[in-house]
Amino acid sequence: MLRKEDNRTIVQEHKRKNASNNKTEVDEIKAKLKNMKHEIKELKSTPNETKGKTKPKKIHSKQVKVESDEKNDKKKIVKHAKNNKPVTKGKIDKKASVGQIIKNDPKDKMYVIPLGGLEEVGKNITAIQYRDEIIIIDSGVIFPDDNLLGIDLVIPDFTFLANNKDKIKGLFVTHGHEDHIGSIPYLYEKIDKKVPIYGGKLTLALAKSKFENRLGTRPPKMKEIKGRSRIKAGKYFTVEFIKITHSITDAYSICVTTPAGVVFHTGDFKIDLTPVDGEGVDFARLAEIGQKGVDLLLSDSTNSEVEGFTPSEKSVGVAFRNEFAKAKGRIIVAAFASHVHRLQQIIDVAKEHNRKMAIDGRSLVKVFEIASKLGYLDIPDGMLVSLADVDKYNDDNVVILCTGTQGEPMAALSRIAKNMHRHIKIKEGDTVIISATPIPGNEKAVSNNINNLLKCDAEVVFKKIAGIHVSGHGSKDEQKLMLNLIKPKYFMPVHGEHKMLRAHQETAIQTGIPKENIIIAQNGSKIEVSSQGAKLKGKVNAGSVLVDGLGVGDIGHIVLRDRQQLSQDGVVVIVFTIDKVTGQLVSGPDIVTRGFVYSKESDEIIKEASLAIKERLMNVDNYSAKDWAMLKSIARDVASKYFYNKTKRNPMILPIIMEV
Repeated sequence: MLRKEDNRTIVQEHKRKNASNNKTEVDEIKAKLKNMKHEIKELKSTPNETKGKTKPKKIHSKQVKVESDEKNDKKKIVKHAKNNKPVTKGKIDKKASVGQIIKNDPKDKMYVIPLGGLEEVGKNITAIQYRDEIIIIDSGVIFPDDNLLGIDLVIPDFTFLANNKDKIKGLFVTHGHEDHIGSIPYLYEKIDKKVPIYGGKLTLALAKSKFENRLGTRPPKMKEIKGRSRIKAGKYFTVEFIKITHSITDAYSICVTTPAGVVFHTGDFKIDLTPVDGEGVDFARLAEIGQKGVDLLLSDSTNSEVEGFTPSEKSVGVAFRNEFAKAKGRIIVAAFASHVHRLQQIIDVAKEHNRKMAIDGRSLVKVFEIASKLGYLDIPDGMLVSLADVDKYNDDNVVILCTGTQGEPMAALSRIAKNMHRHIKIKEGDTVIISATPIPGNEKAVSNNINNLLKCDAEVVFKKIAGIHVSGHGSKDEQKLMLNLIKPKYFMPVHGEHKMLRAHQETAIQTGIPKENIIIAQNGSKIEVSSQGAKLKGKVNAGSVLVDGLGVGDIGHIVLRDRQQLSQDGVVVIVFTIDKVTGQLVSGPDIVTRGFVYSKESDEIIKEASLAIKERLMNVDNYSAKDWAMLKSIARDVASKYFYNKTKRNPMILPIIMEV
């Protein structure tokens, strides 16, 4: 047996040997690290020496990490690498795959701020803010209704964007319709001109033409995108375009990724399985994005009250062929200028029936010029003729393509219907095709045009009695399909009146989205998005700005009220002359009316009113010769009471005083 002393000696010897071995291993590791540092220094100092030699193997790791700056508390952005190539700031990288966000801070937030397009059809614009950066999606207009007398356009209120213009990193446009691009020139009068615009080829061309119409405004830098293009905007935003179908080519949905989450904006869409141009919906990409996770979905609600699926645009081509085959005389087609797919089908059918085509309407001429130049319209040589030459051809060899589907007073179809057109007079045997549905509020104007055309013995074809129009917006089943593809955690219906938003809410509930996860917002609402969810969080300034000629925002409620009064009861102008020194009445008052009564038939009323005003002015005591305000007030009060008692009307009364 070993004694205790011997055992203690053996243990101590074993410990000494282990310590010696560990020291040797540590020394070896240090030596290897020193050699590796030396090799790295050599590689850095001679970066071009490898030229001509065997290239090093590319890294095929599944992820490339871009470390955050701890001082700024930036988030780690991780990208699935393809060729190990990062997305370049401000540039388009089609090959890069989807970004994923490491959410280090559960309190990190971004804000989705609709500035237009809610509780209305048109004027679509949405801002998305994360920290000190903002991007904008679309910037459209809405056309005025009958109450906005003399107004040309209604655009969004850009106050919020103007106050934060230093934060804006880009404008991303889903497609080229007026309700999405119409206010872009006005927007750039409020923000930095260096902010780039991203969109499809046709979208950018149409947007550029808007700047040509707006005097003194030069277009900003425009960057063309395609389906699956990804843009790194600023420090935090990654924006991807996904191909969808609509009633215009180059239509896209937009996926926005920040460290706080992912927001998906459908833009205007329908699910057309047989598109005219052959470019369908990118279902694979939509499903992939939905699989990775979307925090908030913003989806088009325009047709949320319509059951089923919206028919394909190709079905309109079949209806046009039927109508062209039946027509014996001239054919007049009214269509939306920006509906390029529809225009191409009309061109194709006209060619099949050996008909020449004349175009009427500035917007149509502009679209034909742009779309044909870009290759989106194929027009046979010799097909187009001028309106002045239409009468040189037989009636059954002519098609006239014009604007005015919504009954706009000065549009080509309205002037034709009222027999006010310089070149086109409706006659028996003409066929008029209105290839559109009235926008809410325009039904009466459209109906008036149809009635006037029928009075002239024309054959009128419109949606209710023929399939010559289909919507560009998805119906309930298409909305359900989009919801199932994207699978959002939270949902916010956009682009529609309040009843449309509510109907879309019910559709979303049917697909399994909890009611408490659906947000019904208003223009100006701030929707907070974070890893904790999405919720309403305050409001910003939002509304409408009226455009009248070159004036933007200078027309308010008072002016509109005056115009309304003028349109209803007319105007009365009272002119009288006073002595400059004494203030005594020298001549008058003389009364001129417009839109109130016909002077020749109402001489007695005008004379009696003039005498009543004169008598009251002559009997005024203690007034100053300089107190014009008092004199005008007296004339206005006397005239107003007299005319109301005699006619029960309230015309606008304008006293005018002259001194001698």
